[in-house]
Amino acid sequence: EVQLVQSGGGLAQAGGSLRLACAVSGFTTGRYNIGWFRQAPGKDRREGVSCLRNADGSTYYSDSVKGRFAISTEGAPNTANNMVYLEMYGLKAEDSGVYYCATPSYCRDDGPGAGPFGSWGQGTQVTVSS
Repeated sequence: EVQLVQSGGGLAQAGGSLRLACAVSGFTTGRYNIGWFRQAPGKDRREGVSCLRNADGSTYYSDSVKGRFAISTEGAPNTANNMVYLEMYGLKAEDSGVYYCATPSYCRDDGPGAGPFGSWGQGTQVTVSS
């Protein structure tokens, strides 16, 4: 069973930085994708902000975070169970929300592709004070 366990996040001031982590387990192959999503307060929809194709390390970002966020892995590309990080710099108040990692079936140029999503992390709160 694939499991995603998140850590990190918390409170930061505008302009500051935070790091999120997503520990991946249960894969027998390195060919999967990890996407980061966020859900702003009062919003029903989750916004995809970044995606990593673990098989080759390719990374993708939405326009809202491009140049400020960086997705990476602790292990080499194609590692079966990797640790995936989302480094967030130059934080803005509108970056606040609950962040989730998930396993989208594909990445696209502006982040995670549409569903189906195999697994989700438990979510972690990011709050940016202005």
